[in-house]
Amino acid sequence: MSRTRVIIMGAAGRDFHNFNCVYRDDPGTEVVAFTATQIPDIEGRTYPATLAGPLYPRGIPIFPEEDLPRLIKERQVREVIFAYSDVSHQYVMNRASMVLATGADFRLLGPDRTMLSSSRPVVSIGAVRTGAGKSPTTRRVAEILAGFGYKVVVVRHPMPYGDLSRQVAQRFATHEDLDRHDCTIEEREEYEPHLDRGRVVYAGIDYAEILRQAESEAEVILWDGGNNDLPFFRPLVHIVVVDPHRPGHEVSYHPGEANLRLANVVVISKIDSAPPEGVATVRENVRRLNPDAVVVEAATPYFVDDPDQIRGRKVLVIEDGPTATHGDMAYGAGVLAARKFGAKSLIDPRPVAVGSIRDTFARYPHIGPLLPAMGYGARQVAELEATINASEAELVVVATPIDLRRLIKLEIPAVRVRYEMQEIGQPTLQTVLQQALGGKARP
Repeated sequence: MSRTRVIIMGAAGRDFHNFNCVYRDDPGTEVVAFTATQIPDIEGRTYPATLAGPLYPRGIPIFPEEDLPRLIKERQVREVIFAYSDVSHQYVMNRASMVLATGADFRLLGPDRTMLSSSRPVVSIGAVRTGAGKSPTTRRVAEILAGFGYKVVVVRHPMPYGDLSRQVAQRFATHEDLDRHDCTIEEREEYEPHLDRGRVVYAGIDYAEILRQAESEAEVILWDGGNNDLPFFRPLVHIVVVDPHRPGHEVSYHPGEANLRLANVVVISKIDSAPPEGVATVRENVRRLNPDAVVVEAATPYFVDDPDQIRGRKVLVIEDGPTATHGDMAYGAGVLAARKFGAKSLIDPRPVAVGSIRDTFARYPHIGPLLPAMGYGARQVAELEATINASEAELVVVATPIDLRRLIKLEIPAVRVRYEMQEIGQPTLQTVLQQALGGKARP
């Protein structure tokens, strides 16, 4: 019997997970390629045979997404699986039209086929967009669960941008683990805040193996989602963060809308800085799409090490990379803090951007006068450093979740901006989680 030939469209995350769950051991299907986008320099690799299994002794090649029409024809592909996140519904259907025009089928895999069940309670955190406030919400939930007396282990959505054969199942407990695994800036932004609070983080590629290892030391597993993707583990309670700075995106982005419809709890974040009309629009869309969800409203206050340094100075603001790029945000906590504390001006780094940093601005022209913290390899980190130091800034405002000064040498003084999540009014996440865990909670 001939095997159905398939290509999986991805970005080094959901695509690999879908393959592992659905196709790796399926004798009726042959995945002939992955395609890759969103993240710089992740194509041109091979999904290794050690991960792909016995049906793929030579592994599976990874190509740029722009090669997709050619690959479909040359490799006689019958089905194309779309498997990445934080893209508009229009974007998804544009890709679907491109695939359908070749004669192939276009498919999305649902949660029932791709969520793994755990022997431990799973609390999952998702969002409707990158940069909605998912990370501070995850930190807040971890704090609550630890306060209940649970041993909490965090499992993070994949970011395998390096040597795939070394990233099957990664455990992080110390900063030395981050160095040992050659973590990118994006990975460090997500892992370090948990490590600094004494919590273990797992990530990698094979989430069945990761789940097995996490279960061996966790009483509760906290799923920390990436972008606006759906959870890889079946949750006891699914918390989804919506962003009133981008009202309407909760119903117009994939798979964020699906996340919202699946949510048990919806957190409306940033109500302290968002316009009231944005909060009202988001609140109404949540009520319309998921009237049974518990709604928690939250502020996301930011804290500056020394705000007096900002006043009257020309500042270069560095924001979280994915939030500013495919998250479509032209500002973040750093820009808000710079304006609040009286910066003389915001430096536009585009004229002095070098290498891949310059390319990032060309690819994402919506980005305002700020610098996204791109760092997907040593060369890009060096280009980020060169761009910062070539600017005419009198001060760098670092609004990433990590202190970039540990990774790059700044020739300009810098201050950090931190931000956390605080519930406003009732209900709170603590009461919601107490109820969800029932008799298992330990107040």
